Amino acid sequence: MAKKLVIKVTAGADAPERCSQAFTVAAVAVASGVDVSLWLTGESAWYALPGRAAEFELPHAAPLPDLLDSILAAGRVTLCTQCAARREITEQDVIKGVRIAGAQVFVQEAMAEDTQALVY
Repeated sequence: MAKKLVIKVTAGADAPERCSQAFTVAAVAVASGVDVSLWLTGESAWYALPGRAAEFELPHAAPLPDLLDSILAAGRVTLCTQCAARREITEQDVIKGVRIAGAQVFVQEAMAEDTQALVY
């Protein structure tokens, strides 16, 4: 079993089930002791901003703010550099603990030994 899990979520409110699945898998993995790195790309980039996860709604799904908090508490959350720039999001705008990094860092994490990468 992989010791590290890198998850890239490309969906937000535009595809709520896919978005929720990514956050849920990341939170469950963190709770299971897995080293998790969640990448926010595309429309999920908005969830790097304070209060935005609270706007997310999906019946029968765990609240996105709770999932995000648990991931931030024991894992890593990264906002894609280009996705942030396209939305005019800066490091000063994001939730404490969210970093902004680009494709080079994503590839480095995804290709590390004992790592499994998932894309939603």
